Amino acid sequence: MPTSWFAEFWGYADVLVETATLRDAARLAELHAVSFARGWSEQEFEDMLSERNTMVHRLRLGRRIIGFIVSRIGADEAEILSIAIDPGYRGRRLSRDLLRTHLQHLAGRGVRTVFLEVEENNQPARRLYDYSGFDVVGRRERYYRQPDGQQLNALLMRRDLS
Repeated sequence: MPTSWFAEFWGYADVLVETATLRDAARLAELHAVSFARGWSEQEFEDMLSERNTMVHRLRLGRRIIGFIVSRIGADEAEILSIAIDPGYRGRRLSRDLLRTHLQHLAGRGVRTVFLEVEENNQPARRLYDYSGFDVVGRRERYYRQPDGQQLNALLMRRDLS
């Protein structure tokens, strides 16, 4: 049954995690641009969505895509490349469902270990990954460069799925 605009407006619409498609590339690029200092282009998302070793899920509220997650798979390992939630929907723990579902799909593809890098001071992301069972396994000094030239540390995190 389609979700009405009324239900979506009042927050009663179902939030769904689904496989992203090429038609989603523009919206995913838009979400990435408002979430990171250097956003990925629509073409970059189209390329990723076309690759067999890349898994992309979208988070949909009613008809609106409000988030996504992207991983690249190699053998029995995967790396989460990016996760983003529309700024207007952050702080509602929607990323937990998105990440949990994505990890289940990775496990279904035979992935046993998942890695990611996160900016050391990004507390919301750190809480998400800690909650989701990721452990810090390394650190990269001055890995991220901000638009103002500031360099920030990255943490390398890992979670075993098996």
